[in-house]
Amino acid sequence: MARAEIFAGNCGFNTEVEATMDGKVCKLSITSECDAISRMAEDLTEVDPYQEISFKRAMPKIHEAGIKYCTHAACPVPSGIVKAVEIEAKLALPTDVTIKLSKT
Repeated sequence: MARAEIFAGNCGFNTEVEATMDGKVCKLSITSECDAISRMAEDLTEVDPYQEISFKRAMPKIHEAGIKYCTHAACPVPSGIVKAVEIEAKLALPTDVTIKLSKT
């Protein structure tokens, strides 16, 4: 199982993602303090990892759900879910992702 703990930033909401491979699909368990992400989690229970790692074939299901449910375009939760799926499917190493923001 791969886990992602996502602190979204200004909104203050935390989201936890657990991804578990079951054959060729990745089962998702998503819990969030954000109502929009919680609604997204109800629809996003499993994905095909190979369809989630590229925009070239079609819009990934995770990003489609992000567009449908997330009200903020910069929400990092969909990307965090993709990273958990990649790690569980052995398509990426479990390396932290960081975005450092500042105003000078």
